Amino acid sequence: MRYALSSLLLIVAFSGSSQSTVDSLERVLLTAQGDQKVKTLNELFKATLNADPITAIGYTREALSLATEIDDKKGMAASYNNLGVAYKNQGALDKALEYYLISLQIYETLQNADGIASTKNNIGSIYSIKKEYGKAMKYYEESYNQFVQLNDEDRLILSMNNLGNIHNDLQLYEQALKYYTQAYQLSQKKGQAYAEPLNNIGNLYFKQGNYQKAVEYYLRAIDLGRQENNQLIVLNVLSSLGEVYARAGQFGRAQAYLDSAMTLSSQMQALYFEPNILKSLAVNYAKQGKMKEAYETMVRYDLAKEKIYGTESTRKIAQMEIALELQEKEREMETLQSEKEIKSLELKNTRMIITIAILGIGIVLGALNIFYSKRKTIARK
Repeated sequence: MRYALSSLLLIVAFSGSSQSTVDSLERVLLTAQGDQKVKTLNELFKATLNADPITAIGYTREALSLATEIDDKKGMAASYNNLGVAYKNQGALDKALEYYLISLQIYETLQNADGIASTKNNIGSIYSIKKEYGKAMKYYEESYNQFVQLNDEDRLILSMNNLGNIHNDLQLYEQALKYYTQAYQLSQKKGQAYAEPLNNIGNLYFKQGNYQKAVEYYLRAIDLGRQENNQLIVLNVLSSLGEVYARAGQFGRAQAYLDSAMTLSSQMQALYFEPNILKSLAVNYAKQGKMKEAYETMVRYDLAKEKIYGTESTRKIAQMEIALELQEKEREMETLQSEKEIKSLELKNTRMIITIAILGIGIVLGALNIFYSKRKTIARK
């Protein structure tokens, strides 16, 4: 499986920034105060994310700390969103989702349309990776519609790319290709071609067994990624090239690309990519009859996959989603005109609270049942 390059990286930073941009922001940081300093730190996160993610995380953590101290709500929302991006790239999907939901809650309170649209896009990308396509499509479409209203062409490019990804995942290839092509053509029209749609078109051709076409688009994507100094794009395409050459029986080339991808993933701590790279390496070994290396690599693959996709605590995420739903219902109640409508909505909220309470009682009873069962077992011993 190749990873479709998604939007969330681009919502935060459209392309790799030059060192001169970073130097300029560092100079601004020396004298910046208050919310301006928070904004500059988050801009530094954007400027360094793709080339140096470790440094980028440091900037946005400092931004969050300062924003919290001075009660800069917008700065807090931006910082939480950035942390979500960083954790997603490291493979901590539930943690990333938790940060995105916090960010969305703040942006909803501020009624910040741009922030709401961007964060919904990023939430959609997490659900897409987790294969919860219904939720992913909901957030992607809401994000896309808001970008249309904002007339934000840059973000529309990214949103179309993501809609292409989810149609690709659902094997609706013709519709996916349409979205990718539109995204790339719009980026060209704006004078800055994006690598992400090219990579994803390569993935489409790979799925269809057209390896020559896939390689053509991958090479175009990696060239653009290097021009932009976007290491995450380079990493993704290196992995894809390794996989396609392994499928084509060119094992030496495949090994070289996959080894490069693994090295870059480790350097960037982009753990999200490692399971795919390791699986491709194992397949490449197996096809050459190197079964010992294949087995050892599959063990590493299982560990890496479990680390990312294994059972993580979802309690906080569920709580955040419920809080957002209740927040939306409160806003609905404020705009309702008649008492009848208000009473109807209050009844729905009451039912929701009762349902949650019943579920809570069920969980407590289940826990008590387990506890007493264990005590009986111990007593028998």
